[in-house]
Amino acid sequence: QVQLVESGGGLVQAGGSLRLSCAASGRTFSSYTMGWFRQAPGKEREFVAAITWSSGVTYYADSVKGRFTISRDNAKNTVHLQMNSLKLEDTAVYYCAATSNRMPRLAQYGNYYDYWGQGTQVTVSS
Repeated sequence: QVQLVESGGGLVQAGGSLRLSCAASGRTFSSYTMGWFRQAPGKEREFVAAITWSSGVTYYADSVKGRFTISRDNAKNTVHLQMNSLKLEDTAVYYCAATSNRMPRLAQYGNYYDYWGQGTQVTVSS
């Protein structure tokens, strides 16, 4: 069992930056692919970014490429999402997810993941 706890959300002006963190329990964190998803009001959950287990290969949604960076610190069981140049449309609840599956080409799909955090709100204002 893996427990995920997100932090770092908040209110930021358009063009600003936020850094989200996701702390994971368990001793096998380095064996999990970690992902970030988001869900805006009235919209479906969407993929944001993912990072594979030990090699750290990253994947991004087109909408965040060049603005967001996912990284992981296996020594601290933590994954981060650095969000720069934030836009109004980035407003959403952001969720951290984890999976021990080994098909990273599926990392953009929510049902690929086994564990989810409770989410953290990110609000971008004009």
